Amino acid sequence: MLVMWTTGLATESLTERERQHLLAHMDMTEGWLLDEVRGLTDAQVQFRREPETWNIAQIVDHIVVVAPIYWQNLQAALKEPRGERTSWMTDAEVLWYGIDRTWREKAISGELPAPQPRDLASSLKAYRMHHDRLRNYIKTTSDDLRNRIVARQGCDAYQWALLISTHEQRHILQIREVKSDPRFPGK
Repeated sequence: MLVMWTTGLATESLTERERQHLLAHMDMTEGWLLDEVRGLTDAQVQFRREPETWNIAQIVDHIVVVAPIYWQNLQAALKEPRGERTSWMTDAEVLWYGIDRTWREKAISGELPAPQPRDLASSLKAYRMHHDRLRNYIKTTSDDLRNRIVARQGCDAYQWALLISTHEQRHILQIREVKSDPRFPGK
């Protein structure tokens, strides 16, 4: 169940605690993703559990494909006037999105991995570039993220930045599901 909550207009940027929580989550997902794919063979990266499921190359490519889209969604929200904060979810619900793999959703057409995804090294290079851009923004911003709503999700801009990281976490768990398949190739 989604919970709506409202607070008055803030006059400050992120609290230091909010900033540190978001940066910690981003650091966790980055390290976890890199650990999960480190040392995989081409056969492992290309392995599919089922014909209609994504392989690891496609999962990582999807993360790279959505990164500039999600960044644009965040930037669009920041151009909107500050308003009373109204979000249809709590920060905790955004965090649960990252770990609850019982609910699967299909990527929309513009966010699918390429039919022939880039090689893993290229995907990881692009991932780091997008991840670093968001991380550096969060580390230095004085923007009011709590009183700007990202239209796509109906959450505040802070929650959207957190959702970007939890989206990565969802796909890290998906990679772990691929790797746990008994037919997953050995090294």
